Amino acid sequence: MAAALLDAEEFRTALRGLEHRYWGSHPFHRRLHDGDLDERELRFWAANRWYYQSMIPQKDAAILSNCPLPGVRRQWLDRIVYHDGRTAGEGGLERWLRLCEAVGLTREEVLDERHLAPGTRFAVDAYVTFARTRPWVEAVASGLTEMFSGHLMKQRVVDMLAAYEWIRAEDLAYFTNRIDAVSGEGQETLELVVEHCVTREQQDAAVAALSFKCDVLWSLLDAIERAAAKQ
Repeated sequence: MAAALLDAEEFRTALRGLEHRYWGSHPFHRRLHDGDLDERELRFWAANRWYYQSMIPQKDAAILSNCPLPGVRRQWLDRIVYHDGRTAGEGGLERWLRLCEAVGLTREEVLDERHLAPGTRFAVDAYVTFARTRPWVEAVASGLTEMFSGHLMKQRVVDMLAAYEWIRAEDLAYFTNRIDAVSGEGQETLELVVEHCVTREQQDAAVAALSFKCDVLWSLLDAIERAAAKQ
């Protein structure tokens, strides 16, 4: 017998219940927040994290291409604009490049991916492939890690300013600008998933998608941690 459909609150609880899998508790993130990374490790983190940031608009474009609903496409389009900006020199990707410069990287070495660990590329590319090949609502559900990220970003700003004296508040504009946005997006995305997962099979697939995304993020930090130790 097939499992019964979860009611809306049960479904929300199942999705929120994956918070313990989020990368906030990864040992590398703990070291970052504790101020235990040296400048070389911090640069390596920023350069590798850039690849993840740079692929988010492509992931979101894949969701748009698979979604037949104009209202959802209009809603999701704002995410691409947020990261890419409406013109050159603005947007979330530009703010991340400024953070890279603040920790001692040049734009050239970030953009040519010379510091990119193979495991980083593998994990991020797997996430984009997931968004391109799975039903749009599963790809949307995979992004629900944003439900868990607002408080972590806020704490990261506090901890990095306290621990890394060469970093200024303006260098962390990616995080400070994103804190409020991601909190709102997380709630909107959650309700979108709840609305469009109308069978238990779809609900289970959404939970699995979010679990997969948690694995992607954890694997990304694993790759960064291992590769940085070899530098």
